[in-house]
Amino acid sequence: MQLIALHGALGFATYLFEITSRLFFFVALCYFLYRILKNKNKNEEVLVAAGYVVGFEVFSRMTGGISFSYEFAKYAVMGFMVLGLFFKGFKRNSLPYFMYLVFLIPGILFSAINLNYDSPFFNLIGFNLSGPICIGICALYCNGRKIPFQRLQNITLAILLPIISMTVYLYFYTPNIRDVLSGTQSNFEASGGFGPNQVATILGLGLFILFTRLLIVKNKTINILDFALLALIGYRGIVTFSRGGIITGVGCIIIFLIIYFIRSKAQQKANLIPKIVTIVAIFAATWIVSSISTLGLIDKRYSNQDAAGRVKEDITTGRSELILAELNAFFENPVTGIGVGKIKEYREAQTGKIVATHNEVTRILSEHGIFGMGALAILFFTPLIIRIKDRSNLFALSFFAFWFLTINHSSMRIAAPAFIYGLCLISIINVKKKKAIIHRK
Repeated sequence: MQLIALHGALGFATYLFEITSRLFFFVALCYFLYRILKNKNKNEEVLVAAGYVVGFEVFSRMTGGISFSYEFAKYAVMGFMVLGLFFKGFKRNSLPYFMYLVFLIPGILFSAINLNYDSPFFNLIGFNLSGPICIGICALYCNGRKIPFQRLQNITLAILLPIISMTVYLYFYTPNIRDVLSGTQSNFEASGGFGPNQVATILGLGLFILFTRLLIVKNKTINILDFALLALIGYRGIVTFSRGGIITGVGCIIIFLIIYFIRSKAQQKANLIPKIVTIVAIFAATWIVSSISTLGLIDKRYSNQDAAGRVKEDITTGRSELILAELNAFFENPVTGIGVGKIKEYREAQTGKIVATHNEVTRILSEHGIFGMGALAILFFTPLIIRIKDRSNLFALSFFAFWFLTINHSSMRIAAPAFIYGLCLISIINVKKKKAIIHRK
């Protein structure tokens, strides 16, 4: 409760003085670093620290909190994971992820050969590979890691707290959505003046975390608070007019609900129904409020219509053209690919437009060729094989779905998909409480 209140206040303070987020984030990083070094990562402090960075990343970019490096959050997550590896090492069955990182190297070499002479080589490498390398290092640390279920909940709470700050900031930044309506396209003003795609993605993640807490946490006061946060975050996510992040969050919720329901006992299933009905009612009410506040434009957005009600020909809002261009680049260079960062130049030469990729799958194929195909195969199949043998992680398939859906609509612009992918590799252990020993005379 106190942490939620603190982060709510942080959102308001940042609205008044944007430098607040920068100072707070710096203090938080120092605090986590101190805890990790002091405890030698005994309680997986690196995962809590990395989770907090992931939750803070978009809010920090929105408010200029990481002004010295756009990709700082990914580097920070990698730094925490490497620190964790230093204290605890990695598991022997992590060989596939070593191979994954090796498969990324040839693309750098071909990039040096194929990029235009005046292209900023190191900037392009850093921008395009920070995400893929981040996911590899997160996987190396998390693969086979065993933690108690409560610790995993602490990690998801660490992700959620900065999302609450961002949500409060958004309400003060744009209190009246009608003032900034401009059609059915993604709305920057309703997204704190920042990229709606990234904002919706992290808000969708917040929705998923809140939903899981409502099912798992058995505390009425906390549940009421989480219900309220679910409505508040849901509304701000919907009115960004960016569909990908919200649809991804809802997809993860459905997967988690199915798994949780199947694993629950008969009495638990009966107790689950009132909560599910309440959550559905909150979602419905949130959508109705969103529809009224946007004058019905949000309904048209999700129906793939423009402001005049005409159905758009391309439901992907131009992404299909980008995907086809990247696949063509792969078919033309199936073995070596065209090199890291080259796809922008390739697309400009083909279409005359400079547009950033939105799909990590086709981007890695086009830039890395057959090596990229091998890397994707490792990322996709390894966690599925692990989960066939070990089903202890209730969140695993939802985390996997978040990673896969996010990289298909938003590439790897933020650190969230990389870190969440790592969490799907974690195993959960039962910690039995030790009984008190009574000494009798």
